[in-house]
Amino acid sequence: MTVYEPSGAPGTGTDPAPGSGPDGYDAVVLAGGAARRLGGADKPGLRVGGRALLDRVLAACAGARTTVVVADPRPTPRPVTWAREEPPGGGPLAALAAGLRHTTAERVVVLSADLPFLAGPTVGRLLSALAASDADGVLLTDADGRDQPLVAAYRAPVLYRELAALTRDRADLAGLPLRRLTGALRLTRVSDAVASFDCDTWDDIATARARIREHGHVLDEWITAAKDELGIDLDVDTGVLLDLARDAAHGVARPAAPLTTFLVGYAAGRAGGGPEAVAETARKAVALARRWAEEAADAEPAPAAGEPDGAPDATPGTRPDTR
Repeated sequence: MTVYEPSGAPGTGTDPAPGSGPDGYDAVVLAGGAARRLGGADKPGLRVGGRALLDRVLAACAGARTTVVVADPRPTPRPVTWAREEPPGGGPLAALAAGLRHTTAERVVVLSADLPFLAGPTVGRLLSALAASDADGVLLTDADGRDQPLVAAYRAPVLYRELAALTRDRADLAGLPLRRLTGALRLTRVSDAVASFDCDTWDDIATARARIREHGHVLDEWITAAKDELGIDLDVDTGVLLDLARDAAHGVARPAAPLTTFLVGYAAGRAGGGPEAVAETARKAVALARRWAEEAADAEPAPAAGEPDGAPDATPGTRPDTR
């Protein structure tokens, strides 16, 4: 018989520990399920909006001091600690216990790896609600009001205590339902039908992929996916870049828009690559595009009725100064 005990040793994981104060937290992500309703597919690796489900969840808990993923190791966009329940496939309670052994923070965010719409602000809401209450944990509820104990923030000492109590009477936690743990806790709830949406079936995957492409989401999703793919960790004002592209397209020629934004990115990288560098190089390029447009307006006669008044598009083999 093995009684559950946390490691208690700081620095057990491989993550950097940027926050060691009372506001710090650790994260445990459960990613080792069998995905039977998906025909045994590699669910954490399925992509929504071009990003693996696991990667999306890891981005949501990027503020954790240590992130433990309970699954077999795989490439991830940031360092994590890997753990595995014994025996593998022993269920979410055994997986949670395996992950908790690598945590040291007083608060732990527990997440499943199939949450395509989970984001950092939701994790922040859970932690804030926990800090503002005397509850043992705060969890999300879904669109039907059902508890989602794998989208939650808990007080780690309470989890250690309850897990230890469960293992006093049995050799391991394999096969026990998660409610054997959460049923003993004092919980509060936060309703969030979007962030709590999880992908258990292929229909769920299809729904998530369709929602990602809705007009209100697609640009942010694409920018995030592109940054992940290119290994860029940079927050910039996308509105500034869109305005730049508009000014270059209207003031010079449509193909000038992507080329100019590329040059701005290159120049910003040479200048240090931070948001300030992007903003400054974009400002210079916008000013140039506006000067270009003003010169064109001064040099060209007013268009006749029915003629377009915008700058002509550049075409292959054509230069404005030789037409």
